[in-house]
Amino acid sequence: MEAAWVGIAALLTALATGLGALPFAFGTMSRRWLGASNAIAAGFMLSASGALLIEGGARSPWRVAAGAGAGALFIYWAHHILGTREVRLGELRDGDAMKGVLIVTVMTLHSFTEGVGVGVSYGEGAELGVLITIAIAIHNIPEGLAISLVLVPRGATVWSAAGWSIFSSLPQPLVAVPAFLFVEQFTPLLAAGLGFAGGAMIWLVLVELLPDARKELEPRPLVLWLGGSVLAMSLLQLALLGR
Repeated sequence: MEAAWVGIAALLTALATGLGALPFAFGTMSRRWLGASNAIAAGFMLSASGALLIEGGARSPWRVAAGAGAGALFIYWAHHILGTREVRLGELRDGDAMKGVLIVTVMTLHSFTEGVGVGVSYGEGAELGVLITIAIAIHNIPEGLAISLVLVPRGATVWSAAGWSIFSSLPQPLVAVPAFLFVEQFTPLLAAGLGFAGGAMIWLVLVELLPDARKELEPRPLVLWLGGSVLAMSLLQLALLGR
């Protein structure tokens, strides 16, 4: 029965990701906002990846470094493969679809580590598990917003952006239960998983999101949007996890 509650808790964190698309339900975002949206999404992801690498490094510097390298190489390989094929993601086509697929892929990989985190935390006690569940659920909302910021200005509907955001977090309930049942086996893998997700995020930001933002924005607004989103996400993480 405890395992079932862990699965339900992790499912709620996944559903919270869809709330990131909610702001777009009250107004449209045209393609002219593409530069700002890319900069904001990049800031959210840079802050999140930094937190992942710091947490992983505290557990095992070597494993997190190896994981980060593997994550960057994986997304590089995915980008190369997608570049040779016709890509579609709902309403999106070609280059827009490729960016959509990449960010959903990166966030989905990240969700595996969050699922392990939920499961392992419940293995250490229900009180800690509930705290981590709430923190990850709130943390998932700006991650859903980051996905929506990439998809909606490129033509995706609000509902599809919310759906893809939730989809990206589905590994959380799938992984949380095994991680809870086999805490000792999953704990050593967490540092490498955190590094993998962090490396993948950083690659996507540096190679896809920031170059796109630079095409649309002057340096000053780019720095303001990017810096503001990094600061906002960092403050949220500090408030949630006390780090």
